[in-house]
Amino acid sequence: MSEEQSQPEAKVSKPASSAAELEVSTADGGKRKRYVRAQTGKDRREYVKRKIKERSEEVPDEAARNKSESSEPRLPKRRTALLIGFCGSDYQGMQANEGARTIEGELFKALCEAGAVSADNSTDQKKVQLQRAARTDKGVHAAGQVVSLKMIIEDPMIVQKINQHLPAQIRVWGFVRVVRSFNAKTMCDSRVYEYLLPTYTFMEPSEKCMELARTVPFEEREIPVSSEEEMQRKRDYRAPKEVLEFVKSAFAKYKGTHDFRNFTVTKGCTENNSKRFIHWFDVSEPMIINGSEWLSLKVKGQSFMLHQIRKMVGLVILMVRAGAPLSLMDKLFGGPRVNVPKAPGLGLLLERPVFDGYNKRASSDAQVPSGQVGFEPYEKEIGEFRQKFIYDTITKTELDEAVFDNWVMSTEVFPEQYTYINKEGTIPESAIVVPRQEARPRPRKLNASSGATAADKETAESSEDEQDSNDL
Repeated sequence: MSEEQSQPEAKVSKPASSAAELEVSTADGGKRKRYVRAQTGKDRREYVKRKIKERSEEVPDEAARNKSESSEPRLPKRRTALLIGFCGSDYQGMQANEGARTIEGELFKALCEAGAVSADNSTDQKKVQLQRAARTDKGVHAAGQVVSLKMIIEDPMIVQKINQHLPAQIRVWGFVRVVRSFNAKTMCDSRVYEYLLPTYTFMEPSEKCMELARTVPFEEREIPVSSEEEMQRKRDYRAPKEVLEFVKSAFAKYKGTHDFRNFTVTKGCTENNSKRFIHWFDVSEPMIINGSEWLSLKVKGQSFMLHQIRKMVGLVILMVRAGAPLSLMDKLFGGPRVNVPKAPGLGLLLERPVFDGYNKRASSDAQVPSGQVGFEPYEKEIGEFRQKFIYDTITKTELDEAVFDNWVMSTEVFPEQYTYINKEGTIPESAIVVPRQEARPRPRKLNASSGATAADKETAESSEDEQDSNDL
């Protein structure tokens, strides 16, 4: 007799209660229940219910109690717009980046330590849906910035507690409860940036730099270091009235809708995605700070592309120095691709993101659970912070390291890149950038001064100043 024939045959009976439950007789005479997937919808539902019940019975009561005891009480989380400001010096930009010291990294850590974010959500800021209204690059500051997230706000002292866990150069001004769909990035209508610029950058070109450009091969040139006497002469400079009038007229030409393809990186930029609308671009009256004359440039736009503001500033500086006509700017809007110089990131700061559309809805819709998203209630605190941690940092860094002077001289030592910036306002064939064309090699030697080295490094490593959802 074969082995299969020697085994007792199992007897199967089907109970009347469910087609999904079978009672099976085992070889030793015992009985056990077995559930099988039945063919009817009713039997399938019965099968699922029984399996769920069995699994729940497998969990020991003690384990369930331990889990319950170890979990922290669930506190309600509210969608909020967190209003902050920061000095970007010594930080690798706004956005969190593993291994880098960033503003978001410091902020999220403080939110967790203050109890605004629960322990369960403290491992990843995506769990609280954190979004920023604008990105800022390494070293760029913000007097006003908005971050949206789901936050625990029951503690009336939560803002003070968050600030206790933050360094002095990062501050939380307050928060506003917003609708559940609020996203600081996508609901931001426009952004206002400021750029602080020393007026000595408008001085006539240096004979020393022009002589280097004429006599030394490109790859062997070094950026010279200004002496103390030369720097003092530059800081004593005061821009004449005609220069200031030209500067104001030049920045005013950016207003309106233009094709800014020449004011961002080449990669991915086409005529289909490079148009931007600029509400206004204003120039302040000259200000004397630490013995130097400065201008405050303020621009409001719906959105800005990568490096756009710094290139807008850099172009005007070189136009003043070269005596180029304003008509050149019209040729650059949507014209052939040329290399527009990028002014130092040192002078750039985000003044505030604007939420006019959301605020209009908040003031008229009773269903919106909040007030308006704005910085008006904190103007005094922001003003004091901006002066101490932003303006003073910018002007002191320039005084110690001559960042703007080094940048200006680098453009003069290597003028081959900007031959279209001339008194005639013509764009020669040699200035046109051909996509994927091999770039001219950078010089192997740079000056060894600490100030110049810092400036060169800043220029070379800068990546993103101002970005939003429409950026490239």
